[in-house]
Amino acid sequence: MSHDPRVLAIDAGGTMTDTFIVDQTGEFVVGKAQTTPHDESIGFMESSTDALAQWGMTSEDAFPGIAAAVFSGTAMLNRLLTRGGLKVGVIVSAGQEDCLKMERGKQTFLGYSYGDRLHVATHYHNEPLVPRGRIFGVRGRVDLNGEEVIPLREAEVREAAASLLAQEVEGIVINLIFSYRNAAHERRVIEILQEELDAKGSSIPIFASSQLYPVRGDLPRLNSALIEAYAAEPSRQTLRNVRDKTKGVGAEFELRVMAAHGGTISIETNELARTLMSGPIGGVVGGAFLAEQLDLRNVLCTDIGGTSFDIALITANRFDTSPKPDVAKFLLNIPQVSIDTVGAGTGSYVRIDPTSNRPEVGPDSAGAMIGTSWPEGGVETVTVTDLNLILGRLNPDYFLGGQVQLDTERARSEVKRQIADPLGLDPELAAAGIIELFETGLRNDAVGRILGKGYAPADYTLLCYGGGGPLHVAGYTSGIPFEKVLIPAWAAGFSAFGCACAEWEYRYDETIDLPIPPSGTDGGDRVAAVAPMNDAWSRLEKKVLAEFEKSGVPAEKVQFTWAARMQYQGQLDDIEIVSPAGRIGSDADVQAMIDEFERAYGQVYARSARSPELGYAVTDVIVMGRTEVEKPVLPHRPEVDTEATIKETRQVFWSDSFVESKVYELDDIKPGQTIVGPAVIEAAATTFPIPPKRQARLNRHDLFELQEIA
Repeated sequence: MSHDPRVLAIDAGGTMTDTFIVDQTGEFVVGKAQTTPHDESIGFMESSTDALAQWGMTSEDAFPGIAAAVFSGTAMLNRLLTRGGLKVGVIVSAGQEDCLKMERGKQTFLGYSYGDRLHVATHYHNEPLVPRGRIFGVRGRVDLNGEEVIPLREAEVREAAASLLAQEVEGIVINLIFSYRNAAHERRVIEILQEELDAKGSSIPIFASSQLYPVRGDLPRLNSALIEAYAAEPSRQTLRNVRDKTKGVGAEFELRVMAAHGGTISIETNELARTLMSGPIGGVVGGAFLAEQLDLRNVLCTDIGGTSFDIALITANRFDTSPKPDVAKFLLNIPQVSIDTVGAGTGSYVRIDPTSNRPEVGPDSAGAMIGTSWPEGGVETVTVTDLNLILGRLNPDYFLGGQVQLDTERARSEVKRQIADPLGLDPELAAAGIIELFETGLRNDAVGRILGKGYAPADYTLLCYGGGGPLHVAGYTSGIPFEKVLIPAWAAGFSAFGCACAEWEYRYDETIDLPIPPSGTDGGDRVAAVAPMNDAWSRLEKKVLAEFEKSGVPAEKVQFTWAARMQYQGQLDDIEIVSPAGRIGSDADVQAMIDEFERAYGQVYARSARSPELGYAVTDVIVMGRTEVEKPVLPHRPEVDTEATIKETRQVFWSDSFVESKVYELDDIKPGQTIVGPAVIEAAATTFPIPPKRQARLNRHDLFELQEIA
């Protein structure tokens, strides 16, 4: 059968780069290669080559016909974590010069355990992205209502500009108090900086928070604009490298990037920092796509890679969006799909605490270096992968399809020395016990997310994906009565698949803080009171159209969605809702928006907590603009009534001993076939162990359904 590849998606994770390619019929292949952090385009091309080889094709054969391509990666996040960004200068309101060093209370404690938050000896401030010597305050003040109360001291701006240029900064960030209300001072600072740059014949980018992220919260707004300059701008070249590699083999598609809100955007967008957490977002979008296709109302998304365990909920067919997420210990005001990340992956380090003599897993990880079982990686500390290897759950000769050879004896020797001997156990018993401990932690994290919403696991279908997801899914779902447990046959490339399912969509937010009069007032008054929403939506629509124009998409092909964040008057938390009528033109439109808020509030909180007597307020307005793109098709293959072909048998350690277990090649299993444990399903990209008293049936959509055996 000939294939006509149409959709390409790439997920360059911290450990592996996954490529997902779909043809004209919905058939797909998943490619995998080790991530190349120094230049992600290398890992991408190697992963694409691996995928296309399964169809007997090369990138030169396939890329010219591909219509849509989406990229997600970790280069920007890694640049932020390793402090490898641009040399940036900052101009803030006078009095705020130490804001990066002082942080805010919440940001200072991000990532710390409860015990570490209490003890000064184990707690410290984050390293500022910009040293104090490159942060300058200028006098001038706009108040919270947007009124100028102190004129801008322009001479101070010129002094700051002169000092920053003398220090040869590569970008300048501007963040003045309440500039989201009135950006006049920031606009004037830009003009002055440009004058100073022109006078010196210099050209460096300027990043103004009021233009990029005009939303409440001075520190999150500063962080977002700063990361735009520090990490996103240099990462743009990484994305251009990927684009150039595709163009070099004949590609004509527009390369898009997965953004935090769940849509995809151009690599030339002004707000590229929106793609900081692009990889994990793709998996949730893919989960939402499956939920829609399979009519699953509630889905718990679980993603295990080499470094982390990511959890997200899709409830009542929608995922939550956090307006002020925290990423890499920074509070941001970039709307992001709500994901909880735990430092627990297959590359997580395993150690014995010398004080308590108890095993500890993570949160640090070997990432792409795998573990002690791969001598070339130079890792000296045992990882979760090493434990799985000595238990027989991984094939040392088939890791990445044999591209990487693992040394079982070396791993066993290190497990014995570092783990088993201090515990007084045999290596296999120690490894099995720690894997059980690891999976118990994953199970508690996953179930806790559901219980925290006031639901029960039986209300949710658990979706498992990621390269390490199938390896541990039987353990972290054991004993939990989920409605279903689904594992895509392409689990290793599912986040890439999700990227391909995403809309080409831009989203812009603006703080407005608009009270809505009580329903007893005259209808005309209510419409007039919320008229500023329409004005704000118009401003944001222009920003959306400007971004699409860069990619040659005409305005008539852009479809808009108008949304807002609302709350009861006086409450601290707001909820995002879509305006049912779109723009507001009548009192009925206002009421429809209120009714939608009440419905959404009843889903998030107890219905009895509704408080309409307090009145309502719109905190932010939102515009989303999208255009049509080609997407993958969910597989729909006929089921067979035959037994799956056994590849081989091998000894696998399950709970307390080795058991002869059947081994199957994933690609040889057909829809309708059931694999009964103890067994191992293996592929080049992932491994799926099925313990005793469990079975997995592959359905017509290429999804394994994991079940308990009574």
